[in-house]
Amino acid sequence: MNSKEIVLDFLKLLVAGKIDEGYDKYVDPNGKHHNQHYPKGFSALKQGMKDNHVQFPEKTINVKTALSEGDKVAVHSLVVLNPGNVQVAVVHVFRLKDGKIVEMWDCGMPLEDEQVNEDGVF
Repeated sequence: MNSKEIVLDFLKLLVAGKIDEGYDKYVDPNGKHHNQHYPKGFSALKQGMKDNHVQFPEKTINVKTALSEGDKVAVHSLVVLNPGNVQVAVVHVFRLKDGKIVEMWDCGMPLEDEQVNEDGVF
């Protein structure tokens, strides 16, 4: 499995609520993330993802673009927290080493019902 396939499977597992499986298979527990909403360490982010799944059990992700270069994978996707509700354009960037995610960055932009830019966000 290449780095891009690892990342896409990881995201698929998380959205399906299989957070423990995703972390066990693909995350180096000694790695780090850069999400400002959770304390340092992948264990804190993992718990946050579990809490998020309880809050939004029907969350979906629609990957629009996935790029891989060297040890990094970038994914641009549409995340829907609840069907017919909040949609967020999200960019995740992962750094992998030996088939494991060792670092992660993410940023999201809630989508407005009315967008000025006719080209949209994707």
